[in-house]
Amino acid sequence: MKREPFTISGSEIRAGTRQTVHIPVSRRYSSADLHLPIHVIHGSRPGPTLFVSAAIHGDEINGVEIVRRLLRRSSLKSIRGTLIAVPILNVYGFLAQTRYLPDRRDLNRCFPGSPRGSLAGRLAHTFMTEVLSRATHGIDLHTGSLHRTNLPQIRTTLEVPGCQELAESFGAPVILDAAIRPGSLREAAGKLGVPVIIYEAGEALRFDEVAIRAGVRGVLSAMRGLDMLSASSKHQRAVKPVVAKGSVWVRAHESGILGTKLRLGARVEEGQVMGTISDPLGEEEIPIPAPKDGVLIGRTNLPLINEGDALFHLGVFTRPDPVADKVERFHEEIDPEY
Repeated sequence: MKREPFTISGSEIRAGTRQTVHIPVSRRYSSADLHLPIHVIHGSRPGPTLFVSAAIHGDEINGVEIVRRLLRRSSLKSIRGTLIAVPILNVYGFLAQTRYLPDRRDLNRCFPGSPRGSLAGRLAHTFMTEVLSRATHGIDLHTGSLHRTNLPQIRTTLEVPGCQELAESFGAPVILDAAIRPGSLREAAGKLGVPVIIYEAGEALRFDEVAIRAGVRGVLSAMRGLDMLSASSKHQRAVKPVVAKGSVWVRAHESGILGTKLRLGARVEEGQVMGTISDPLGEEEIPIPAPKDGVLIGRTNLPLINEGDALFHLGVFTRPDPVADKVERFHEEIDPEY
């Protein structure tokens, strides 16, 4: 029996076809209309409805490239279920190359939104109504914030039904069991019973080839886990993800110039010097000790440091050594120049 068409924003996508739909968002003060671009692939066979969204923070652009490459994969021709790809969720921030909307709100703190609310609230409501309400699962693509970079990792709340399975099937080396923040897309999805995971990798306003390749591979792997794509031994994960017990940010106790040779995925021991902060004249050099054993999952890329700045993000694991080994293997698989 042939599947019914998939309807979104007044458009019908027939089973076995794909279509780009431009959802009206608002009119700018220049009188130009602004739209939310999405691409729907509606399989001829039944299955889950997965949304993959990027740029909920307008400067986090790795996900935009992940979605672009994903949509070019020939394996999507035989998809079961429906894929809703949203490459640029915060269209305002993306155009301005900034994290926020013109009203300075963080879109990921404005869900579920309202049709009569703030600009951010209206955009959140549009996404809730047109995309999230139609989905059974979701993957939201992020990067580190400005001047910070993240090791490829999944963040989710494992106690939410369906999230652990989706997170493990993605195949990133590290999973953080992260609390849900009020007003976030994940909170709104949880209230609808839709499991959503966040993929974090790379830095804002930069394309990171390893992060992008890992993201494309991860989304395809998650789709196989959902039985939306046929299993393939060629794409089986060699690295099983490890769940972090927690994480901690190491902050600067002094202002100055940061020096460090640590790279993402490095294993550190409690008390180990992770870097130093020095003054411009080189007269003083203050060591930065690790507060506990862990693996470096995020760091600042900015060498000019103010007191209180977040410098290093450590994932805390029961056994950090095997985690560092898995991260090493992960990079070897993804990065041809590693």
